[in-house]
Amino acid sequence: MNKLYIGNVSEQASALDLESIFEQWKIPFSAPFLVKSGYAFVDCPDEKVAMRAIDTLSGKVELHGKVLEVEHSVPKRQRSCKLQIRNIPPHMQWEVLDGLLAQYGTVESCEQVNTDTETAVVNVRYGAKDQAREALDKLNGFLMENYALKVSYIPDETAAVDAPAVGGRRGFNPRGPPRQGSPNLGARPKLQSDVPLRMLVPTQFVGAIIGKEGATIRNITKQTHSKIDIHRKENAGAAEKPITVHSTPEGCSSACRNIMEIMQKEAIDTKMCVDTQTLTEEIPLKILAHNNFVGRLIGKEGRNLKKIEQDTDTKITISPLQDLTLYNPERTITVKGTLEACAKAEEEIMKKIRESYENDVAAMHLQSNLIPGLNLNALGLFPGAASGGMSPSVVSGPPAGAQAGYQSFGSQVESETVHLFIPALAVGAIIGKQGQHIKQLSRFAGASIKIAPADGIDTKQRMVIITGPPEAQFKAQGRIFGKLKEENFFGPKEEVKLEAHIKVPSFAAGRVIGKGGKTVNELQNLTSAEVVVPRDQTPDENDQVVVKITGHFYASQLAQRKIQEIIAQVRRQQQPKASATGPPVARRK
Repeated sequence: MNKLYIGNVSEQASALDLESIFEQWKIPFSAPFLVKSGYAFVDCPDEKVAMRAIDTLSGKVELHGKVLEVEHSVPKRQRSCKLQIRNIPPHMQWEVLDGLLAQYGTVESCEQVNTDTETAVVNVRYGAKDQAREALDKLNGFLMENYALKVSYIPDETAAVDAPAVGGRRGFNPRGPPRQGSPNLGARPKLQSDVPLRMLVPTQFVGAIIGKEGATIRNITKQTHSKIDIHRKENAGAAEKPITVHSTPEGCSSACRNIMEIMQKEAIDTKMCVDTQTLTEEIPLKILAHNNFVGRLIGKEGRNLKKIEQDTDTKITISPLQDLTLYNPERTITVKGTLEACAKAEEEIMKKIRESYENDVAAMHLQSNLIPGLNLNALGLFPGAASGGMSPSVVSGPPAGAQAGYQSFGSQVESETVHLFIPALAVGAIIGKQGQHIKQLSRFAGASIKIAPADGIDTKQRMVIITGPPEAQFKAQGRIFGKLKEENFFGPKEEVKLEAHIKVPSFAAGRVIGKGGKTVNELQNLTSAEVVVPRDQTPDENDQVVVKITGHFYASQLAQRKIQEIIAQVRRQQQPKASATGPPVARRK
């Protein structure tokens, strides 16, 4: 794959012009340029050089007023089932990429290509030609986290033996035993770490970690195969600075150990500490973790954290919830012990955090395709390169000022009211000290959030009244579900399931139920939520009846959205009837 096709070449361009461009960008070529009308070909010494030419020149370099397009040269007979996808976001999860590729057919293999670029590159083989063609047409230029994917054919030497996809179903359907790099292989290489390691280090050690002209940090990066960001400009004048390490779990742990060793050596050299005991007290390991994962790290009655302490012979403390703000959703996990003990504790802590993150993402992807218009990026569900750290997890919604999470529900932007029922004992946690938590949550979600008075002294549940548009409902309800999990109102292996009530116009209740209960049964099967329209309800003063929804967060959200779609459809069907006989008549209230 070292032969290149150069497209969009000006009629005025010559072989010498193209040679000078390659020389200017220090890209070697191993044969003369073959210039045709509007395009050209050239051979590179090897595949790596060809990849560098594509990444450096394609869509970026202009010749005689035309921007060059550079890609692998693939004869028509070899344009079959193999594609190369470039410019993949560096923090993209394999699960996300797998799901995207599987939309267009059976993916037989997906292997990462080693390049010098920040973004990732993969070679993909589909089970059939038409599947590869559809993927190329749909994914080329497709935006992911503000990165436009670049997709092109690569030579398929087995094109003559074009076997159909096995089984005919979409998804990953391997032939024979798993191959290296295949998506069905458990331990395949990562595009980037799904969850970066975030550390806090004393400001006085930052210079030693970076080293003279950046030599030390470059050496750590090279040894551990990681990308390390030292956020020196954050929190000017602060005693500590955050460091973000992007790598495999092993790479993150190795980088962490190196950084701790440098800090210890620097402390001894500057006579900050005189013995190892003082050293561990003065310079503990500090890990930053999003608050949504901390409850599961601690475990019920602190069991998970106690086990890590016992297994690693360390002392671990976690910063209080009161330190959190909407702009700082991370808590500080402080680990004290020997360097070796701290390194082991880091591995165990990050293992728990990664498990929590992966569980949340898996739950999100299970439902996201079923929620129309849901914008995962706007909701801040995945780690972003721009932030240098982890974005809020699945239940946290977007950072302050982010775009609305729902891009389109037709014309549906009006406010909705949902009654969410929580354990009575959890009211204090939702309100927070002097009402601070519920105020912050209300501002964050862009919703009105009120807790209704208790029905009686022994009531076991309290009603939270949430009023706002769909995206506000998603954010507010998501945070409440997450808060109940964090505060251990549900067990470590127990899913948070709450009852939500929404009111629907009485004329639409029959449509929600469907003939013989067909629609409500389909809703339950689709969403995994329990949906009940109590019989013999008397409509309220607004001619509305209650629909009860019980389930975990995504099940409840999906059911709410589907019911709102049914209501909107009924209203649209009624509109022509009202306008067919003349202008609309104002209804009496």
